[in-house]
Amino acid sequence: MSGTVVLYGIRNCDTMKKAFHWLDAHGVAYGFHDYKKLGVPPGLLEGWAERLGWEALLNRAGTTFRKLPEAEREGLDAPRALALLRAHPSAIKRPVLEARGRLLLGFAPDAYDAAFA
Repeated sequence: MSGTVVLYGIRNCDTMKKAFHWLDAHGVAYGFHDYKKLGVPPGLLEGWAERLGWEALLNRAGTTFRKLPEAEREGLDAPRALALLRAHPSAIKRPVLEARGRLLLGFAPDAYDAAFA
């Protein structure tokens, strides 16, 4: 992965659009994985959760999570949360950027600057 840059998320998300714009404006070549259309590759969420924690991956403030039945949202632990994220990829915090051995969650221009310095 050292030379590969992959942006994961959903194309029509406003935060994703900021990340796309930043990458394009800075001439960064990247691949895009729309996990709403393509799903979440096996093992990917588990790897992210090991590095970032499942709590960080779960977008509790998002519409998808808030619309889930209370029984699905309550009492989450790692296995239940990862199953929920796999079933509802729109509940994964966006974007997730894999670049140069780094894993960035959310969009912050300063973090992107540092990753591509």
